[in-house]
Amino acid sequence: MRPVALLLAVLTALLVVGGTAAAQEGVEAIQGTLRDAEREPVAGVEVTVTTPDGEEVGTATSDDAGEWVVEVPEPGTYTVQLNVDTLPEGLTLREEGGETLENIGVRPGRTRTVIFQFAGEGAGGGQFFARFAQLALEGILFGLIIAMSAIGLSLIFGTTGLTNFAHAELVTFGAVFAYLFNVSNIGPTMQLIPAGILAVGIGGLIGGSMEVGLWRPLRRRGVGLIQMLVVSIGLSLLLRHIILIGYGGRPNSYADYGLQQVVRFGPFAITPRDLTVAILSILVLLGVGLLLLRTRIGKAMRAVADNRDLAESSGIDVDRVVLFVWVLGGALAALGGLFYGLVENVTWDMGWNLLLLMFAGVILGGLGTAFGAVVGSLIVGLIAQLSTLWFPVELQYAWALAVLIIVLLLRPQGILGRRERIG
Repeated sequence: MRPVALLLAVLTALLVVGGTAAAQEGVEAIQGTLRDAEREPVAGVEVTVTTPDGEEVGTATSDDAGEWVVEVPEPGTYTVQLNVDTLPEGLTLREEGGETLENIGVRPGRTRTVIFQFAGEGAGGGQFFARFAQLALEGILFGLIIAMSAIGLSLIFGTTGLTNFAHAELVTFGAVFAYLFNVSNIGPTMQLIPAGILAVGIGGLIGGSMEVGLWRPLRRRGVGLIQMLVVSIGLSLLLRHIILIGYGGRPNSYADYGLQQVVRFGPFAITPRDLTVAILSILVLLGVGLLLLRTRIGKAMRAVADNRDLAESSGIDVDRVVLFVWVLGGALAALGGLFYGLVENVTWDMGWNLLLLMFAGVILGGLGTAFGAVVGSLIVGLIAQLSTLWFPVELQYAWALAVLIIVLLLRPQGILGRRERIG
């Protein structure tokens, strides 16, 4: 336990050191790093961000590392203009008109990175590799968050056969409760780490309450899986609009770790916050894997997923196992929502927006297998981000689903799923 505790302490310190003055509202910004043909930073260059109508939003000057950042008032489309008069003598842009970048989209709670290309740089090979590497890193981070949220969905399906659309709201509950404990004025606020731990516990409690109060009575009454699926859709709609009424429709961000300095590792750029989220996600997913493979409850979960009747006849308390799965799934979904809200923004429908990708990851990896959900989610995250190299960002989720269709045509049971005889 000591190495784990030490690692968590280091990660906590990394977050605290990396945090800057936090924004109470959603933080959106445009940033970049200016480097010449020799990859040396270019300092003292002025960059201006305007709206499409020409209204100035803000101006920044690149520092000694060539970095600059301009916060924007809201998500939307902006124009970024580099002042060529402030360029060092002898340094020019590679293309005529390259000092103006138009239609730069900024998503809620995100910082958009733009690149100005100077004369002497390669004809795109180096830049393409740098963008590919960065988007791959972002895809892995996105895939880890999807996997964190989806693994409970896969475990619930494996043990009960239920396709639970209300799982999306468990994700939202994790982010919203963490925000309320961290920011809201309804009670004493706390730092994000204890607020997040409390939110994850509440997520597990909500998941267990759903099983005991709704799904178990429905199963005992002999309600079919199709009817229960419809019930889960209705429950999802109900919970989502309860969250909308109680939380509101405005995007918000946590009070901690809002705007941070980017850390660079070769072609990769990542904030300490995102790096910590990625490391913690990997540790939690590894922990779930060890739970399934090495513990009695994990083996019982796999036995129930393989053959419920046989597991029950062998002495396994199936109801207790299913309850544990719901508690674990709710806690993992809440943790995924916490991480998603930290990387993106906290909104009332964030879980619903992520639900289609969670289903895609679970189906791609193989229904009912937790390890398949992780593999499938990573693939979905990578495809979604890497597709923006060639296609508009609005289509990134569509390409992830297209890959799902192609894989299922070749391997209907999913990547790690097992063939089953029908009939």
